[in-house]
Parts: sequence; C-alpha cells; structure tokens
Amino acid sequence: MGLHGLPIPAHFDPQKVDRVWKVAYQQIAAGARNWAGDHRILPAARDRKRTFLLLVDVQNTFCIPGYELYVGGVSGSGAVDDNRRLCEFLYRNLDVITEIGLTMDTHQAAQIFHSIFLVDANGEHPPPYTMVTVEDIEKGKWRFNSELAAQLNIAATYGQIYLRHYTRQLKASGKYDLTIWPYHAMLGGIGHALVSSVEEAVFFHSMVRISQPDFQIKGGNPLTENYSVLRPEVLVDPDGNAVAAANAGLIDKLFQYDRILIAGQAKSHCVAWTIADLLGEIDRVDPELATKIYLLEDCASPVVIPDIIDYSQQADQAYRRFAAAGMNIVRSTDPIRKWPGMAL
Repeated sequence: MGLHGLPIPAHFDPQKVDRVWKVAYQQIAAGARNWAGDHRILPAARDRKRTFLLLVDVQNTFCIPGYELYVGGVSGSGAVDDNRRLCEFLYRNLDVITEIGLTMDTHQAAQIFHSIFLVDANGEHPPPYTMVTVEDIEKGKWRFNSELAAQLNIAATYGQIYLRHYTRQLKASGKYDLTIWPYHAMLGGIGHALVSSVEEAVFFHSMVRISQPDFQIKGGNPLTENYSVLRPEVLVDPDGNAVAAANAGLIDKLFQYDRILIAGQAKSHCVAWTIADLLGEIDRVDPELATKIYLLEDCASPVVIPDIIDYSQQADQAYRRFAAAGMNIVRSTDPIRKWPGMAL
C-alpha cells in the first residue's frame, strides 16, 4: 500500500457523481470480496484504532445539480466536486475507516420551514428563502397557517404562540433566523436518496470491511428545524414541554471511537451545526477530545444562492472556531497517514 492509500477500484466512475443511477449491488458485492483478499484488508471488527466517518446529508436534494437545494457553493459545482473527492477518499482509505454514519435529512410538506406552514394577511405563503424574524411574527407579517392545526393536532391560536416562541428561541441562542426553504428531502422522493456514487462507495465499504453503515434519520419533526443530527434547533415549547430530544444514542456512540471524520452538506448549515453541537458535548466531557475530530474541508460547501443568500463567511467563521477549539481541519487529497495525530 502506497503513501496515498489503496488504489481506487475500477467500478468507480468520477464522471457519474453528478447523476442519479442504480447501484449494482450484487456485482459490487462480488467484486468487494476479491478486492478485500487482493489487498489483505481485514474486517472492521479487528481495527486497533477505530475510525468513524460521519457523512452529513449527502443526498440528491443537496448534491445533484437541478435538485431542490443543490449546494453549489462559491464555484457552482461545490457538492459535485466535494462528493468526487469524498468517494476517492473513501476508496483510498477503506482499511482505516471502521464505520460510516450517514445522516438523512427527512421531511414532509407541512413543516415549520416550508412555505405551507405560514401565511400573510392575504393568505399567501412566503416564497423560498424568506427569512422569518421574531419581529415579523410579532407584527403579524407572517402567521401560522390555521388550516394545518388539525393535521398537527394543535389549536390554531397555539400555532401562532408557538411561532413567536420559536423565532425568539432562535434569536436568543444565536442561530439563523427561521428560513423558508424550498420543499426538499421529501420522504419517499428521489431527492431524499443518497447520491448514487456515494451510495456505491458506502456499500463497497460495507462489503469489504464487513461493516454495517449507521443511518441517522433527522428532520421529521414539523415544529422545529433540525440542521444538526445531534439535536433539533428548538427542544421545548412555550410551556417548557419537550418538543424534541437530543440524539443521545449517536452522541454516546461517537465518544466510543478513537477518531471521527466529518464531511457532507451544507458546510454552513447541517455540517456546521452538527460539529458545533459535537463540540458542545466535548466541552462538557473533556475539551481535549476535540483533537480526535477531523473536518474534511474540501468535502463540504456552503449554501450560496446567487443574488439571494451567501453563507460562505459564516461557514469559514465556524471552521475557524472549530480549529481554535483543537479540531483538525484537513484535506481529503492529503495522505491520511500524514494528518496530525493519525498514528495507524
């Protein structure tokens, strides 16, 4: 094995990363068995140092041009380039990666960040990328769509009270204002699925290492955003009752690994908030644990909608804060064996 890791298997086609296609599971599985033998790769259960690769929302809805919330980044080809590098990194380092976790943003139509949830005085819904502030709610610019009350099993008056509480909570915690996003990552839709090239690479890893991927579903609660896989944006209602809970199982699991690698989309939102929440847990347990976190900066891009929204600066600021806390900012194209503290 060379300094740059394992060779990339012949089935990987870097020109197909921007497309949706069917993974040939049986063919990949057969090839994986021979590959493991040829390169003397041991099952993941025998790893002396255990490495968890957390992939955040590498789904068609964010990563395929023309889909609902394509993360083009500054270049316009951000998520596609990120996933090409990500697949190559995964193949080159199959023997190092013990387990892969995949977060899946999962939504239905009637959720607090979709247009249908709100109306103005004329009954019109806010268009995508509308930023809804606490002042907007308090002045009546946007109101809860009372037609959803029965569906959500709440009173129409409570819906408006909750919206005021929700936007206040976001402001008080320093989070982004409530953003109305295009309908995306819809449960059962093509946009919800993993990017085909990434799915293929993850399946190949599963076969070679005999390691089941860990899928983490997030975002299904209609009353809160859920950028981070570790916790929703708002946890309690106006009366202090639980709306949602932190993902304690995944938090506990991550602390069991020697190293955690993180990549995915979008760098400014779901990736950044996941890392921020992980850092919060680390600070609570032992700040030195931050040194075992590796952020693949060239496998994540910020949300940039030309002439509408550009979160590049926020993403960069977040990563500078993570680095200052002791996390390692790395590039997938650099040999993993040369990363800081990566004794293999």
